[in-house]
Amino acid sequence: MGDRFNSFYHDDMHPFVKAMLGLLTGAGARARRPGFAPKMLYSKSNQQFHDDIDELQTVAKQLLDERRKHPSDKKDLLNAMINGRDSKTGEQLPEEVIIRNMITFLIAGHETTSGLLSFLFYELLSNPEAYSAAQKEVDDIIGKQKITLDLLSKLPYINACLRETLRLHPTAPGFALTAKEDQVLGGRYKIKKGDVCVAVLPLIHRDATVYGEDAEAFKPERMLDEPFGKLPPHSWKPFGNGMRACIGRPFAWQEALLCVATLLQTFRFRLADPSYTLQIKTTLTIKPDNFHMKAELRDPDMIDELVGGIGASSTTGHKKQHKQHNTAEADPNAAPLLVLYGSNTGTCEALAQSLSSSAARHGYKAKVATMDSLASGMPKDIPAVIITASYEGQPPDNASHFCNWLEKADRKELKGVRYSVFGVGNKEWASTYQRIPTVVDSTLAEKGAERLADRFAADVTDGSVFDKFDKWQDEQVWPAMSKAFGEKGSSVEQSQSDASELKVEIDLQSRSNLLRQNMQVAEVRDTRLLTKPGAPRKRHIALNLPTGLTYKTGDYLAVLPHNPIENVRRVMRRLRLPWDATLKIEEGSATSLPTGIAIPVYDILSGMVELAQSATSRAVQIIAKTIPEEAASKELAYRAGDESFQKNNISVLDILEEYPTAEFSIGQFLGAVPPMRVRQYSISSSPLEKENVASLTWSVIDAPAKGRGEGRHFEEV
Repeated sequence: MGDRFNSFYHDDMHPFVKAMLGLLTGAGARARRPGFAPKMLYSKSNQQFHDDIDELQTVAKQLLDERRKHPSDKKDLLNAMINGRDSKTGEQLPEEVIIRNMITFLIAGHETTSGLLSFLFYELLSNPEAYSAAQKEVDDIIGKQKITLDLLSKLPYINACLRETLRLHPTAPGFALTAKEDQVLGGRYKIKKGDVCVAVLPLIHRDATVYGEDAEAFKPERMLDEPFGKLPPHSWKPFGNGMRACIGRPFAWQEALLCVATLLQTFRFRLADPSYTLQIKTTLTIKPDNFHMKAELRDPDMIDELVGGIGASSTTGHKKQHKQHNTAEADPNAAPLLVLYGSNTGTCEALAQSLSSSAARHGYKAKVATMDSLASGMPKDIPAVIITASYEGQPPDNASHFCNWLEKADRKELKGVRYSVFGVGNKEWASTYQRIPTVVDSTLAEKGAERLADRFAADVTDGSVFDKFDKWQDEQVWPAMSKAFGEKGSSVEQSQSDASELKVEIDLQSRSNLLRQNMQVAEVRDTRLLTKPGAPRKRHIALNLPTGLTYKTGDYLAVLPHNPIENVRRVMRRLRLPWDATLKIEEGSATSLPTGIAIPVYDILSGMVELAQSATSRAVQIIAKTIPEEAASKELAYRAGDESFQKNNISVLDILEEYPTAEFSIGQFLGAVPPMRVRQYSISSSPLEKENVASLTWSVIDAPAKGRGEGRHFEEV
């Protein structure tokens, strides 16, 4: 939504988060109150409940007003709610509805995903064999690599562990259903129209006729893809039911997989209390109560490798021009191709754009459109590729009119149409899986249209939809098109070997040029830890020097550094700047920083200015003038002239944190700190071994910072 609460970087909860927790707790308490209890007994808690609601609405309104004041063309959730129109009625969401939905999305997943992860680790720690199997899967598939989306799709056992956890402990443990008509359930229970029945998931999920006599046991093997796919419909419903099922399910699942994989990759866990027995805490959801575990780093060096390791670059030149070999720019004489999509979440639209970008090298000029844009008929002289999903067995919002037309169309309207269908779905919704793609494909064929490529059914749960789509294109769509219309572009073999490439230019010298430093790029050849575990860390790094650059014994290597990321975070936090903010310094300003171009604030703070440099007396005096409290302003102005104050090497950032009311802008901050300077380090290798390879032996000084307050550390290489 264009804003971040940055909860990881604050000791105190953001007011929105605090109000959210209060609201969730209050809502749970109110649901348990007897209806006859007088309201006066709960006047204090009722007032707090409404205060929390007001806080949530205030924050949401501020975000909405800020976006309307500063419009953005980003394709994010907030823009979708502000600018989107109902595909059927053309109506837009009123402000009140936008605010309520913002609150829903900001809260969504806070309780449920955290509860899922808590229950999962309780079960893993209570079942050592399952823990070992999950740990082994992470080690075998991921190892010490950084986790990617592709790797997440290759963790079937952890996927099964999450399913089994939600079977035993659905964090939203029930939902209500209203009878549409009089009926008798199971031949025993008479239900009248309008009666409300509650589906109690912990009981449904423990049905021994479905899950066997060991239904109470944590057994992830029963939730692997094959046995899971054979479960009866509606026997596993932790994400709710029907059109009101959890809209955030794909996000929550990916988030949970990523968290579990990262934690198992990095830490070794054990119960804080080996005698702990599961206790349930209930608010709007359920979660373990008083459940604690202890974490120990599996490999102390892994943190460095994962979040700060020195990577090697394969590029040693100043600039490298990448030219597109198989440009996506279509020949004006290329044959037309229609790419239709039906999509609510954007996946099918992204696939359609992918197909469009690859069409040119096959000799086609693709037009991408929604299925509803052809709700009155399909052209017979242009082949069409249809990419669509199902939502509870219903068409996507931008495909419903097309599906209605298709149902009523006669053979005359469709004879001569040539098409291919790619379906996207989720196998966990077994009863409606691929319904719309199947209906579209079969109806077109039955009514006389010619199928070019066989329909493909892609399952989003395996995380490889885009790979399968590429394979379907290369192995079925383009060969079928060539057979039907003749070869129009490059061969399939060529298209498989040549990935679509954008025209880009990589500039490796921009930072040093902007800082007017005559630097060159060196390639990291090797980096390793020299000391044993437990000893102070000392490291070795070897560099391939640029062509033509040599050195002699006793020379120094000049390095243009970056500030520690924590210091950058401190500045962003103190100046209340979002991580993705950019700034442009007015041309003609007296500064060594670049002017007239937009640069991310993070890049400037990270690599273009000195954040730890001692503040000058002049800078301190300027800060003092921005403090609204007279006593504090005078105190700082007096300290600026104190010799001991100067000797303590206190930075501008330190002062701003010490005086939080100082109204100091990012512009003033950049004017008060010096530009980044190079550091010189003695070369520890000899040119007699390799004249174009230089090494440094280094360690990080991480010690209490002199005069910078309790807990503050000084970091320098």
